[in-house]
Amino acid sequence: MDGSATPDVREIRIFLESLICDLCRLRHASEDGIPPGSTQIHQEVRLSPGVFADIRVMPGELPPYFVEVALGHSRASVAESVRRKYGRRTPASEGASRVVIVADRALVAGDPPLERELAGLLAPGLRVETWDEAHLAGLIRDTFGFDLQCFSEAQLLDLRQAIDRAKAAHAFGASVALDPLHSTLLWHFAYWRLAERREAGCVDPRDFLPPLRYSKVVVVMADLCAYSSYVRDTHDDRVIRESLTAFASKTRYRFINDGGMLYQFVGDSVVGFFGIPTSSAHDVSRALACARGLVDIGAAIAEQWQRQIDQAQPAAGVHVAMALGEVQVLPLRPFSRTHMGAVADAMNLCARLNAVSGPGEIVVSNLLYQALPDAERPAFTELDPVEAKNIGRVKAWRLAG
Repeated sequence: MDGSATPDVREIRIFLESLICDLCRLRHASEDGIPPGSTQIHQEVRLSPGVFADIRVMPGELPPYFVEVALGHSRASVAESVRRKYGRRTPASEGASRVVIVADRALVAGDPPLERELAGLLAPGLRVETWDEAHLAGLIRDTFGFDLQCFSEAQLLDLRQAIDRAKAAHAFGASVALDPLHSTLLWHFAYWRLAERREAGCVDPRDFLPPLRYSKVVVVMADLCAYSSYVRDTHDDRVIRESLTAFASKTRYRFINDGGMLYQFVGDSVVGFFGIPTSSAHDVSRALACARGLVDIGAAIAEQWQRQIDQAQPAAGVHVAMALGEVQVLPLRPFSRTHMGAVADAMNLCARLNAVSGPGEIVVSNLLYQALPDAERPAFTELDPVEAKNIGRVKAWRLAG
């Protein structure tokens, strides 16, 4: 594909990873009858120390598979990446059936064909499948009704609108026109969770996130380690922007598709909730799974960032904190449901606990620890009481990465 005003290939890859996550979920729903919430899709899945899969798709009872977005990479770098990631089985790849490589047409159709070259690099039981730009465009056309002609910024923005319209149709009904409130809800929640709310009888989008005091909410907060050092030692501003864009895109996807609510980004920090607008017995388990995923995303982002600068950084990854408590959700403008905010002691506690969480660690409040499933508690170590500013001495527990 060619076109004018083509954005940086690294930003295109971030966009395509998000697109492919949405595409795979919708196609498994339409072709295999798997409810969207029953397909687990995660980004930056740790395969071994320092080695991460771009995307892992686990569609219900079907075998899981991986997707690698290799657009813009050389043939040698793609082969080396596939060998390093999938040359042997690891716990994260057990049961997986295939690895999909999304690459440039010239790479896929080379001599020998890319599939043939990569097939000999995979662990037994894994097969390779390649998607070039034309194949990907066909999947996009079939799934979203959008004819992608090139990777120009204008085309990609139009494609995002088509994706959001498809999500809105699932969430709010096929006849609904996308408006600012719908877009806001789709930013904060997975479309399939919104569809579940509608199917449960909540038909007015203004009622999807009412201003209320919500109890037993799990607050999850993560921020990048040594962020100021990375920024200071990075001389190419594009590297900073693309690293933060990747962090935001992937952590948001992890929050909402683990069943949570993405609340906000503040600088290099991300905050999300589990238990809003409805709670379930699985909120704590889902929040912990999300927190573990955030650790892997942070480690992958830091590793990619470090590769693009000279100075060795003092830390890598993210600090994560979790707390359990009440959250007050309120409109930020009178009667608004599009602009909503939240206040909570649990958010303040998370910020304090985050300060004692090391790279790749998850620190949780005592109430959160007591709410964990019995099988999860032995992995945590009790900390000395934490002096939390404006809160007091608090009991906390640490899960090392």
